[in-house]
Amino acid sequence: MNMSKKLFAEFLGTFWLVFGGCGSAIFAATHIGYVGVSAAFGLTVLSMAYAVGHVSGGHFNPAVTLGLVAGGRFRAAESIPYIVAQLVGAVVAGGCLWLIASGKEGFSAVDGFASNGYGEYSPGGYGLLAVLLAEVVLTAFFLIVIHGATDKRAPAGFAPIAIGLVLALIHLISIPISNTSVNPARSTGVAFFQGGWALQQLWLFWLAPILGAILGGLAYRLFLEKKES
Repeated sequence: MNMSKKLFAEFLGTFWLVFGGCGSAIFAATHIGYVGVSAAFGLTVLSMAYAVGHVSGGHFNPAVTLGLVAGGRFRAAESIPYIVAQLVGAVVAGGCLWLIASGKEGFSAVDGFASNGYGEYSPGGYGLLAVLLAEVVLTAFFLIVIHGATDKRAPAGFAPIAIGLVLALIHLISIPISNTSVNPARSTGVAFFQGGWALQQLWLFWLAPILGAILGGLAYRLFLEKKES
């Protein structure tokens, strides 16, 4: 597949994840609650994995890209262009959300703008180490599910469903902890427009998901992948 088509697919998928997932948190969280926001994130990935996953592999997440490299499923040489496309998609989506939200009188992104945080900016008041551990563990399991669902031994055609459902589950667990990242692009796309504490804490939502993704990719590769004879 042509690289430009792959990168455009990653741009679209990441845009939709941030626009749909963070958009549900910004505009509808008071009506749909944590369960609804969790479902929205899962549905964005499920829908775009079916729509463009056959073009690019449907990563939509720098941590997923690097976890797939660690798991031997993706070429390291292609990871940087993928991550750039994902970041552009996330920031463009964040900009669209900001423009829409600013159309309402009294809007201020300072309140959070669906950003991830720890300490006083964690929805439940969880500290740095708690958020770090949660993000590492949840991203590791996210990558294990992705590797397992896309394994040649897995039932064909169902991977997007499993991946979308596990992302929804991850959000159900961790929205109160960190507002759920497991995706550095998702975190960056809204932190850029929050512009204050979210940018100051953004480093954690790059470090923890990438570390967790690499651990998950390596775990599947070393202990669960079928060895070629």
